[in-house]
Amino acid sequence: MNISIPHLKNADAEDEVLCVHWEANSWIQDGCHVSITKSTHTVCSCQYPSTFALIMTMDPTQKSDPVMNILNTILVLIGLLFLTLAVMTFALCRWNPRASNVARLNLCVCLLLAHTLFLLTQNFIRRIKVHQVLCSVLAGVLHYLFLSSFVWMFLEAMMLFLSVRKLRQVKPSERAWLQWKISLPIGYGIPLIIVGVSAGVNPEGHGSENCWLVEGFTWSFLGPVCFLLIVNTILFLTILITIQSTLKEARSDVSKVKYTRVLLFKLTVQFLILGCPWLLGMGAATSRVLEVLFLFLASQQGTAIFLIHCLLNTEVRCQYRKWWKRFGPSSKQPESGTGTGTVSISLTQQPSRDT
Repeated sequence: MNISIPHLKNADAEDEVLCVHWEANSWIQDGCHVSITKSTHTVCSCQYPSTFALIMTMDPTQKSDPVMNILNTILVLIGLLFLTLAVMTFALCRWNPRASNVARLNLCVCLLLAHTLFLLTQNFIRRIKVHQVLCSVLAGVLHYLFLSSFVWMFLEAMMLFLSVRKLRQVKPSERAWLQWKISLPIGYGIPLIIVGVSAGVNPEGHGSENCWLVEGFTWSFLGPVCFLLIVNTILFLTILITIQSTLKEARSDVSKVKYTRVLLFKLTVQFLILGCPWLLGMGAATSRVLEVLFLFLASQQGTAIFLIHCLLNTEVRCQYRKWWKRFGPSSKQPESGTGTGTVSISLTQQPSRDT
């Protein structure tokens, strides 16, 4: 039989409605299920007559703020735009053999995939969380991608550290191969091991209400992140000390010291824009100011990378102008015989030998 029960208060789409009946001094759900539910009433279908009721779970803490949702979508889309431009710049432009963008390119790729998946997951969370397996898989993939981003940030800091200390003296042609050969297993292998071990220890750890890590399981993400941030801080302090000693010992080679300082400045800004948001995120639930700061910094990671590594690079800006003149709306027809190959430039502004 079907029973229509009116709502005392209009229900939202995320509210859970249960049809129950009275039996043995308690309300039970066996034999009844929701047939149709709307904001004003619910139709219950039950197998036998009894005393029926409607239970509705309404949690005010789970209500989403529409203003924050719109702001989050806009900021993430802006960050994705600049991340895409950065990936295209690193991929289409060849750099100086003595300078490598292996870690930077993979860092941008991981952030691009992570932010895209995060945006899609949050916009379709109501449909996704109905399928618990899909929600758990998405949480595991996000866990892996964000961990990979921090590992690649650590690898970039390590490459700068080795470059400053001159601990690796190999030919330019061999250096790029070694960086790809060694960095790829570390950058993608270590996060995979962490996520795999975490899922083995707690199979139910992935797949919260927001398709992220469940409460009490966030240590599997925050633990490695805090460790990498501490190691990066130690590396930055060591590089600072090395630069100071280099200034005292080799005052004549000022261009090399200036070049290293520029790299250090860029990497420091990148370290702050990638590390600080997650530190702020620990207290975002208790303060609206921290929540807005976390939202802004976390979504604009790609914007910061594009500004400090692409837009502030003189040679990259020159290449952008060439591409605009060639492919822009005001461009003329290309001359015959003009190729479309990549142009060799230095994305890290390595000083020339003449300088």
